[in-house]
Amino acid sequence: MNNRYSFVGGIQGAWRVTEVRPVIGLGLDTVERLDIVNNALTEIPTDSAWVLQSFVSNVRYANRDEITMLRALQPGLNRSEAVVAVLIPIKKNAQWWELAQDERRAIFEEQSHHTAVGMEYLPEVARQLHHCRDLGEPFDFLTWFEFAPEHTQAFADLLRRMRASKEWDYVEREVEVWLYRAPEEGL
Repeated sequence: MNNRYSFVGGIQGAWRVTEVRPVIGLGLDTVERLDIVNNALTEIPTDSAWVLQSFVSNVRYANRDEITMLRALQPGLNRSEAVVAVLIPIKKNAQWWELAQDERRAIFEEQSHHTAVGMEYLPEVARQLHHCRDLGEPFDFLTWFEFAPEHTQAFADLLRRMRASKEWDYVEREVEVWLYRAPEEGL
């Protein structure tokens, strides 16, 4: 399977956009739908407002035990009951990227407990991290979350805890794109 993805905001796609909410910095244009293409697009489709390019890579900043536990707990995406999704593009500031890998790991895990906090919400809130900094995109990461409607509060709690961590001192742009997929629409 291709590890490249294009998130296309426009008028087509299986996911209906219910809200585009800027959290820090500039938001994104409001669109009707989100189409997820498992490939890199060379041009923006004419009926879209934006395209966010990304790729799925190896797990970073996690040690072997954390990766093993994540793999054991993390459910697959596209579960039939997970009709709510949130795409969160994030850009970190230059100060973050000037840190050495071990310094980022210390903030990410030892201070912010990013992986441990995220695991508390598994399997209810599934997620997939996409990287985009190396592609020259406007964001460094795209995080895709999926959950059933009854887990919306758990997702809100997860966001609140993450945003209260030391790691979020380095975020300079963040947007929430809330989505809904009716069961008959499929993916």
